[in-house]
Amino acid sequence: MAAETTTQTEHGQTARPAGSCCSPGGSCHDGTAGAETAAAGAAAEVTTVYEVTGMTCGHCEGAVTDELSALTGVTSVKAEAATGRVTVVSQVPLDEDAVRAAVDEAGYELSGRS
Repeated sequence: MAAETTTQTEHGQTARPAGSCCSPGGSCHDGTAGAETAAAGAAAEVTTVYEVTGMTCGHCEGAVTDELSALTGVTSVKAEAATGRVTVVSQVPLDEDAVRAAVDEAGYELSGRS
């Protein structure tokens, strides 16, 4: 195997030979592409907390969760009967009329946002 030669740049950094797959930090990737992708995914999520009346038990929570989970773009739902709050995480902001219709279909009433 041929020895790899490196040189110092004018700023004191080690320069890799042309064609090398490694960054000056010695990694094959500089990490920026993965960080940008992760940041874009995180920025796309919207969390909204709604007030729902009429939930009294786990069955109620399940009914509301099932209906809201069926809405396009919803990634998670957490309904809490004890507080009447339903936390919905979605890829885009949800149309409140669609949320209201889903809660109504489950047999409960959307009071508004918390």
